[in-house]
Amino acid sequence: QVQLVESGGGSVQAGGSLRLSCAVSGGTYSYRCLGWFRQAPGKEREGVARIYTFTGNPYYDDAAKARFTISRDNAKRTIYLQMNSLKPEDTAMYYCAAGPVYGGTSQCGRAKSADFDYWGQGTQVTVSS
Repeated sequence: QVQLVESGGGSVQAGGSLRLSCAVSGGTYSYRCLGWFRQAPGKEREGVARIYTFTGNPYYDDAAKARFTISRDNAKRTIYLQMNSLKPEDTAMYYCAAGPVYGGTSQCGRAKSADFDYWGQGTQVTVSS
């Protein structure tokens, strides 16, 4: 059983930065696809970024491109989401999720929300204008 605990959310003004962390415990960590998703009130959950733990290859969805960076620290079994130039439309609950153990990084690149079996409780990010 994989457990994920997010931290680092908060309230910032537009243009500010936050770094989210997700500590992963239990289960297999190596060769796993880990990701960040978000859900704003009244909207569907959307993907933000994914990372393949073995190689560190990052994959970004439109919500993250050019402003967010996903990274990992395998020794700490932790992934991060550095968010810069935040906008009010980034306001959402951010979730960390663990997907399958893949044999290659490309599968992580193609992974969708439905592929992720384990989810954290989420951390709230609020960006004011």
